[in-house]
Amino acid sequence: MKHLNFILVLGVITMAAQSLMAGRVWLDFAETPNAMVILAELRLPRALLAIAVGAGLGAAGAAMQGYLRNPLADPGLFGIAPGAALGAVASFWFGYSASAYLLPIFALIGAGGAMALLALIAGRTGGIALFTLAGMMIASLAGALMSLAISFAPNAFAMSEIVTWLMGALTDRGWREVYLAAPLTAAGIACFWMARRDLDALILGEAAARSLGMRPGILQAWLIAGVGLTVGSGVAVAGIIGFVGLIVPHLVRPFTDRRPSSLLVPSALSGALLVLTADTIIRILPTVTELRLGIALSLIGAPFFLWLLLRMRRGYSGGLL
Repeated sequence: MKHLNFILVLGVITMAAQSLMAGRVWLDFAETPNAMVILAELRLPRALLAIAVGAGLGAAGAAMQGYLRNPLADPGLFGIAPGAALGAVASFWFGYSASAYLLPIFALIGAGGAMALLALIAGRTGGIALFTLAGMMIASLAGALMSLAISFAPNAFAMSEIVTWLMGALTDRGWREVYLAAPLTAAGIACFWMARRDLDALILGEAAARSLGMRPGILQAWLIAGVGLTVGSGVAVAGIIGFVGLIVPHLVRPFTDRRPSSLLVPSALSGALLVLTADTIIRILPTVTELRLGIALSLIGAPFFLWLLLRMRRGYSGGLL
């Protein structure tokens, strides 16, 4: 485990260094005008924000998969990110997004509300189908309400801001967004860390976990707080960035003992590395306009999700045979 975390930390540091140099203009301190200003005010906060958002989404995915005992669990697929996005869209619609703090507060409320609704509908003992249907319902409801907000946007500027923001990106983000996202993400990961022993106990089933001292209400409260803080803060500063929480736990799980507590830190580091790498790549692509980060990760995540479904299907077929 220590070796895995060390390798991931080294990967994050290496990619962060590449991210500071990469872009439409590659920094050359000997030739690039205002290279230090570009580095300090544009490249560095963007890299740190990518690390914070990715770490939060990766840890949230690992925690949800452990809690639901569902390998398909992801904040985006189960309506948490759309719920946070709905809260943020409401702040745009009502004109509160100009405030540095009201937009993330709205997003946090939306994420927490979606997670609580999922827990209320699906319960702690529902199967994959029930959780998937409940998440689809929440995501569909949030999506419908966001479409309604776009349709009745008070002006064209608000509509444009909502649509552009929903695509997910780290473009034009600065230190203000880092100061907002980093502490909330750290607090959310700390909530998951506080729940790690109960998540491990759930591997044995809820009855056995209760006998080992697991308290479902407290565990659920830690997870609701953790997912709300990590996903809500990520959505608030970057829009919807999906599939990170689904992909990274599956990538690092074979290198751990498969306990949820063992997945939290590697998933956070892997999420940071994935988002940082994707953001660096889209900045150097020879496109007219920069590809939105949320779109790029969806193009990666959707085939991965399909592969995961096909692998699970083959596993079930093998079991039946």
